[in-house]
Amino acid sequence: MVENIAEEEKKSLNFIEAIVEEDLKEGRNGGRIQTRFPPEPNGYLHIGHAKAICLDFGIAKNYNGVCNLRFDDTNPVKEDVEYVDSIKEDIQWLGFQWANVYYASDYFQQLWDLAVRFIKEGKAYVDEQSAEEIAKQKGSPTVPGTESPFRNRPVEENLKLFMDMSEGKVEDGKMVLRAKIDMASPNMHFRDPIISRIITSHPHHRTGNTWKVYPMYDFAHGQSDYFEGVTHSLCTLEFEVHRPLYDWFIDQFADSDYRPKQREFNRLNITYTVMSKRKMLQLVQEGLVRGWDDPRMPTICGLRRRGYTPASIHNFINRIGYTKYDGVIDVSLLEHSIREDLNKKAMRVSAVLNPVKLTITNYPDDMVEMMEMVNNPEDESMGVRSVPFCKELYIEQDDFMEDAPKKYFRMTPGNEVRLKGAYIVKCTGCRKDENGNVIEVFAEYDEQTKSGMPESNRKVKGTIHWVTRKHAVEAEVRLYDRLFNVENPGDEKEKDFRELLNPDSLKVIKAYVEPWLKDVKPLQNYQFQRIGYFNVDPDSTADSLVFNRTVGLKDSWAKKNA
Repeated sequence: MVENIAEEEKKSLNFIEAIVEEDLKEGRNGGRIQTRFPPEPNGYLHIGHAKAICLDFGIAKNYNGVCNLRFDDTNPVKEDVEYVDSIKEDIQWLGFQWANVYYASDYFQQLWDLAVRFIKEGKAYVDEQSAEEIAKQKGSPTVPGTESPFRNRPVEENLKLFMDMSEGKVEDGKMVLRAKIDMASPNMHFRDPIISRIITSHPHHRTGNTWKVYPMYDFAHGQSDYFEGVTHSLCTLEFEVHRPLYDWFIDQFADSDYRPKQREFNRLNITYTVMSKRKMLQLVQEGLVRGWDDPRMPTICGLRRRGYTPASIHNFINRIGYTKYDGVIDVSLLEHSIREDLNKKAMRVSAVLNPVKLTITNYPDDMVEMMEMVNNPEDESMGVRSVPFCKELYIEQDDFMEDAPKKYFRMTPGNEVRLKGAYIVKCTGCRKDENGNVIEVFAEYDEQTKSGMPESNRKVKGTIHWVTRKHAVEAEVRLYDRLFNVENPGDEKEKDFRELLNPDSLKVIKAYVEPWLKDVKPLQNYQFQRIGYFNVDPDSTADSLVFNRTVGLKDSWAKKNA
């Protein structure tokens, strides 16, 4: 996003950029721009977070501002250092660097002091009701809530109970601290929201067992923004209804005219997957995927392992933009973005995924030639490479048909095809096993059709790829597809989302690739000619190659399911 905005000056501003420019025009906050990306470290980031990252960091970069990373670590039950480390890695992989790293836990003392101040000012009270009772008393948007029987207890009693909570003298769930606002407010979030609760069952990943009470999100978020000097607090649309409470909390203690401005944009939902951290955690914990970085997952680490590039994700997010309306984006648009990027960058190589032997009967038995192959016709600077050619090859089974229809231009008896980068050959027949399966195809080559020879430009309608039986390297290829069978698994009400998993989302096959690929490094991208884009999985070694299918050359899924 950042790069494209800089390059396309005429591009219209999204509504967030328009807000920022208006604030700058008015001299708000002295012309200062400061954003933050505030993930909760309770899981791995996904493509939806990438949209927020591009906005938070992009706004700061485009307007000469600062973007900080702040972990919203207010719930030790769900949080872990593993998630903190993964979040940092994903942000940097996307091409961004924060100015500072902060944690909500940096402000626990300030937030605790603020809670005490609220109690002393009569703006907060300790409630001993259960979560169910509190929820029931909240009422509805059209029916006023019912006041807690503890709402008007004396300040000194509230202080004593809050100290008991803070010192670990009260069990988890027995008491909470609530703000005293307005139980009749039409905004449900103003009906005495909980601002602190007891958690003693889990140590905090940074503070250990120091704290016994922890602030709720609504109580911590705006205050943290204020403490840090955030000018634009950018959130997804579900937080729009929280904005008045966000402002109210800050107004209770702010000692200057400065205020952070919260504004909301649409979250990202993509077809054929789930974006809920809770559901993704279930998939991981129940072994329905191979982990958070499973290439079928919408996590950033999963997309990285599958072969997606930072540029492809940036371009995808540029295309979908930022609005005030939630919707669902077709995953084919994300796939288009990676095809577009890798078409320019990825080396073309030969790999045969479903092999059958091809014997060129008139080719010398012991001769090996080196054929020159263009690495990427879209980028001449990538140069050429040499690939061995000999009598016995592997081709795709689909590239031979004994009894072919008229418009079949690949290998069939009596028909000529070009072996890519090598010779034109004429199919002469095949050999079958006892079950009638083709196990060997025969052909004759024309030695005058090699590049540079007199017949090299002779036109034939079909070109197929190949590898040599003698030199090819065996590789494991993991063919990934959509994780779910239905377009919007999150919207299905009749079935559990786990019942909607696509049983064919992963197929593992043995394939053969060009010999020089034995030296490839993890996460390198390639185009397997005529098949699709693949990358090297981190499981891969020199002795055991593993490739992941990133995406096919064309959107075959849409055609298959039309």
